Amino acid sequence: MNTDPSTGDVGTVDAQGARHALERGQAVVVPNPAPLTYVVAASSPQAVNAAKGRPLEQAVALWAHNPAIFAALGDTLDLDAGLTALAGRLLIDERVTLLVPLRPGAPCPGWLSPASRDGWALLFGARWSPLLPVLAGHPVLYVSSANRTGRPPAATAADAAVMFPASVPVLGAAFLTPAGRDPAEPPRMATTTLRLHPDGRLDLHRHGAQDHPYPNARRYLDHLRALHATGQGPASPAAKQL
Repeated sequence: MNTDPSTGDVGTVDAQGARHALERGQAVVVPNPAPLTYVVAASSPQAVNAAKGRPLEQAVALWAHNPAIFAALGDTLDLDAGLTALAGRLLIDERVTLLVPLRPGAPCPGWLSPASRDGWALLFGARWSPLLPVLAGHPVLYVSSANRTGRPPAATAADAAVMFPASVPVLGAAFLTPAGRDPAEPPRMATTTLRLHPDGRLDLHRHGAQDHPYPNARRYLDHLRALHATGQGPASPAAKQL
């Protein structure tokens, strides 16, 4: 075991170890920036589900960390160009998890099928810069919150190392960045999940870290609409990379 040098969190692998584990097809628990919790990722949905101790066929999210993969969704999503750009902004700038509509009759890529149910695809958007080199060799990754069934998502590497079996490597945050945990850091939570409709409507599907500071869902969604001018504004530099 390795110990996170700045926080004392226990992590079973460093960045190189995490890369090698992904290359072997293993599920790996990896960090996100505050206020998000850790997630478990792998190149196969079965590995993610097995790590979480749940049915292997259960739906997972596709990690939208790779620009080419997001671009390849263009003909599959039931969104116009403006709404596709909005989806990119919500995923990358807001780091939400996003349900996007599939175009009726359009062929669904095989790698999207594990994240697709009932005409919708689930995309995970966080792209934390220090983590991207670990993910770079894997354009298609599946992801879910870092928890075993019935338990809250892991907020630290130590939480994850206790929760997951030893066969699931855990990458501690301080192996990626030397910054210690901020005492004023907000409570960590899983990502908020939004649903973007073909007509531009935006719904809150599941509460999470991003909407937590707001008194209710309406206020949070109003904030997003004002900030991103739903479907109308130009894509941010980060979203343009998708």
